[in-house]
Amino acid sequence: MPANVLDLEQSILLLELEPPFDKRAVQLARRRLAKIWHPDLAPPGRQFEHERHLKAINEAADQLERLAEGSRGGRVSRNAVKVSAAAARAARAEAGRRAYEEEQRARASAADRRRHDPFGDRTPDHSVVHRYARCLSYPEWGVGTVQGIYFTGGGDNIQQWARVKFAPGIRTVPAGSLQFVDFSKPDPGAERVQRFMTAAQHAMADGDYKLAAQRLIYARDAEPSNAAVLRLMTLAFWQSGNLSAAGRSVRDWARVDGDRPTPHRFASRIYEDMGAIPPALQEAERAAERAHNDSSAWERVGRLRLQLNEVEAAIDALDRARKLGPSVEGLLDLALAYQVSGDVGAEVSAAEQATLVAPLDQQAWSRYAHALARTDRVGECIAACEHALALGDDAEVADLLESVRARVPRGLEAA
Repeated sequence: MPANVLDLEQSILLLELEPPFDKRAVQLARRRLAKIWHPDLAPPGRQFEHERHLKAINEAADQLERLAEGSRGGRVSRNAVKVSAAAARAARAEAGRRAYEEEQRARASAADRRRHDPFGDRTPDHSVVHRYARCLSYPEWGVGTVQGIYFTGGGDNIQQWARVKFAPGIRTVPAGSLQFVDFSKPDPGAERVQRFMTAAQHAMADGDYKLAAQRLIYARDAEPSNAAVLRLMTLAFWQSGNLSAAGRSVRDWARVDGDRPTPHRFASRIYEDMGAIPPALQEAERAAERAHNDSSAWERVGRLRLQLNEVEAAIDALDRARKLGPSVEGLLDLALAYQVSGDVGAEVSAAEQATLVAPLDQQAWSRYAHALARTDRVGECIAACEHALALGDDAEVADLLESVRARVPRGLEAA
């Protein structure tokens, strides 16, 4: 097509616009499509198609914006679109006529070669047009009907794209992201898994975990032992609030990938949300056994043991976590365990270590002050209370400071 003929109709189809339109409408369409076809959102192996399609969208939007700026009233009318479309169709017809004449000459030359060289190379000159297709980037749109195939650009930058009617509506899709459907053959299991995994990830990105779980069930049915599917399905059920289904899913995941700590860590948290502390502790211990150097895993074991009143076992787990990598939460839990066991000195030491790990943590200083209040170290307790109050208001610490100050012995002033 000649370069001076602007194919306004194709640009409008690319941006999924309806005339008349202004510059603002073009900008909104550009932003909407950029959220759909950004390369970062593409499934594995489809980033290049998304990048090319987004480039074509931006080029079309730039042309339409310049056209809208130069149009009367800042709007492109429907009549202008019709005139531009007619000129573009005439240019395409002229290019098609020339291509047809060139093809006829090539066929005549090939026929002459076949007549005089019957053993020459022969290539088929037919093509197959598929009607039904699905978008690999957005499989949740389902199977659609191809409305038309179009081309933009020229030379090495030519791009093919299609208008496909899906259940949500007509979408402009790069041809490279289409998968044509042959209903006479079943889909391979791996393709179904990838398709439903991509659709579930889109649903989770939109915050619809219930829909994501439904889509992942189909992926699980295609490959029941796929650990990635089971992990994602566990997360979807858990986030949607279906704890019983999440528990069943995480058990399936643990059977497939039980040598890793991650499924047991998920199972522990899910069981704890269900209120089942004994199985939560069992799974937490399995996770800690598979990740010996993970301090957070041992901290979790200690907290759950403390909930079951297994104080000595909780102290062992929390002290092991402290040696691997101390954290404020772990040290405060260790201080609580020592308090329950009646070891005030160890409680004070653990709380003091928490203040050293996080000097600006008000909760650490508050717990340290309460631990000191159970000793005769009144001056240190007052200093800890004042430090905690300097970091933030706390009614309990203020009451504790007042009561500790009342315990300070009063002396008579010198005469």
